[in-house]
Amino acid sequence: MFEYVYLTVLFPLIGFLINGLLGSKIKKEELIGVIGSSAVFLSFMMFSIIFFQMISLPAEERKFVVNLFSWISIGDFKVNVSYNIDPLSILMSLVVTGVGFLIHVYSIGYMHGDRGFWRFFAYLNLFIFMMLNLVLANNLVLMFLGWEGVGLCSYLLIGFWYDRKFENSTVASASKKAFIVNRVGDFGFLVGMFAIYLYFNTLEITDVIAKAQVISLPIYVYTFIALFLFLGATGKSAQIPLYVWLPDAMAGPTPVSALIHAATMVTAGVYMVARLSIIFVSSPLAMTVVAIIGALTAIFAATIGLVQNDIKKVLAYSTISQLGYMFLALGVGAFSSGIFHVMTHAFFKALLFLGAGSIIHAMHEQQNIKNYGGLKKYLPVTYKTFLIATLAIAGIPGLSGFFSKDEILWYTYNYSFILWFVGAITAFLTAFYMTRLLSLTFFGEERFDKNHHHPHESPKVMTIPLIILAVLSVIGGYIGMPALIVGEHGNLIENWLEPVFKASLIKYSPIISDSHLLEFILILISIAIAVLGMYSAYKIYIIDKQKLVYKFKQQFNKVYNLLLDKYRVDELYEKLFVKSIHDISESFLWKIFDVKIIDGAVNGVAKITYRFGDMLRKIQTGDAQVYAIIMLAGILLSLFVIISNF
Repeated sequence: MFEYVYLTVLFPLIGFLINGLLGSKIKKEELIGVIGSSAVFLSFMMFSIIFFQMISLPAEERKFVVNLFSWISIGDFKVNVSYNIDPLSILMSLVVTGVGFLIHVYSIGYMHGDRGFWRFFAYLNLFIFMMLNLVLANNLVLMFLGWEGVGLCSYLLIGFWYDRKFENSTVASASKKAFIVNRVGDFGFLVGMFAIYLYFNTLEITDVIAKAQVISLPIYVYTFIALFLFLGATGKSAQIPLYVWLPDAMAGPTPVSALIHAATMVTAGVYMVARLSIIFVSSPLAMTVVAIIGALTAIFAATIGLVQNDIKKVLAYSTISQLGYMFLALGVGAFSSGIFHVMTHAFFKALLFLGAGSIIHAMHEQQNIKNYGGLKKYLPVTYKTFLIATLAIAGIPGLSGFFSKDEILWYTYNYSFILWFVGAITAFLTAFYMTRLLSLTFFGEERFDKNHHHPHESPKVMTIPLIILAVLSVIGGYIGMPALIVGEHGNLIENWLEPVFKASLIKYSPIISDSHLLEFILILISIAIAVLGMYSAYKIYIIDKQKLVYKFKQQFNKVYNLLLDKYRVDELYEKLFVKSIHDISESFLWKIFDVKIIDGAVNGVAKITYRFGDMLRKIQTGDAQVYAIIMLAGILLSLFVIISNF
């Protein structure tokens, strides 16, 4: 079955081609939706079969490379289209296709009646195709193809409603911002890839991992490669300083937000660092940088999420914060924990975004949570599933987010108390702002105009995916239960991923305390943080009816506005980069280099040619006698030269 893995990638491509080429001629929306959804479902089913076949094999035999064909061959440089089938790629592929399928089904209801319905499903299928190439690729060039492909698809999907306004700009500007910011990170990925080929003489990922275990290179080489690769990861996975595109990605339809922020594009950077972990563990400095940037991004985005009023913006900054958690895990050497959080986050964050879409759908595109309130009785299914997702992301025991977040904090505590403290504060802020969102949306008095808004539950094609994701948000964490409960070797996801990270952990093995008492205390602290965060938000926004919020706004108005304005980072980037590049482009590149040098050179050649031609033109008088005299003079001159040489 492994040799047929190419079919898993081919199905979404076929769906893209059918809907992309014939979608405008297909009259029934349901048929377009079924084609797009079925393509992803077939991929999911094939990955499921491969997964169960792989389980039956011994751990050391769960690695396969399937070569399809030779893509590029120039001298010694060869690039094959080959797929790496191992526990990591299969887990990621199951998440991408499984959650992606549910988002496709949900989109049938959400995008009903949209004039670009067929185009939307074509883009979604292309997105899945590119993401699968990224996670399955055994060659960095093929991975980069998928890497750029998801960037292109994000541009197309974020800007899907390109003719609409978005905040103080347009949807088209938001999609361009995402595309351009990601190009900065892609430059880092390319430099890191070139350096890998320079020192390892191969771009095959399995060969790079094998060579990194045996060849001896200076640490600065690994540091150089790792930091540039991480620059690429900060672009795709929205970390400091390249996180600014992700909040603007909310300009796209809500299913796009769920697809990009939950299961696909933003996890690409995390996956890449995990896949090439052997490079990162060879540089202690690079590992420290990854951990610190992850921790800073987590708490930075969480503070912004505290005061945002757009429901999708709150979830966007929540995504940035949770991605920071994942990089924190990778930086402290907890690779399995980081990937575990990728999986659980895909469940509850997709549920949150799709739930937000259901709310927006019910409120006729109103996204300001200040204009919600009391929606619990109008949207019972959306409320219950949204509640489960909120409890999961807050880290309440028994739900998926608790297990993955607790494991990250446990590894982080053993690595650095300061980073653990930052992670713990972030956990509190997460529980707080998510409960604030839940409270202002579903509880309290109704703050919307009933003459214009008539909230109603979404159709089943939208609520069934919510229910499935809610179930996964509950049970998804039990494959990664802490050692305190299941013992050192009872963690299923760590055992599953152990063959992938074995070489990396030999080089960089995290020092973990064997004290179960300490682990139990930290679990209790983690639970207390989650409960305290949720209770604080509920008390402030529902019981006390925001009295403390009003006082905070009055006494700390500048701080509140700073958080509301997102620390004015966009304005800073506008001055430092956008405006400066625009000014340089206008004053020098255009007015001097383009007009005077480039155009001047071209126009100068034209003027010289014109004047030279004008001079020659005067010889052509049209008088035959003049021509005869000139010819005679020429003949005499030639004879004189010939005779003089004798």
